[in-house]
Amino acid sequence: MSDYKVAPADVSADHTLDAKGLSCPMPLLRTKKEIGKISSGQILEILGTDPGSRNDLPGWCEKSGHEFLGEKEDDGFIRFYIKKG
Repeated sequence: MSDYKVAPADVSADHTLDAKGLSCPMPLLRTKKEIGKISSGQILEILGTDPGSRNDLPGWCEKSGHEFLGEKEDDGFIRFYIKKG
């Protein structure tokens, strides 16, 4: 996991999206939809099982003006954190 940005230990999400069990491109599509529902500066937590999200989400954030805060491994899934730009 050393190749991936680890989220700060004290990160606190304002909104959570459960994308567990979804395959590419659905986690990213759902994330795009959910990020539109929160305010600038708020943090969206995405729960996912698709390993492709490890590349898709940071890349999308870079292109769309959001900040990818990192990820945390959990039991059987990954928590991704995005701060809305």
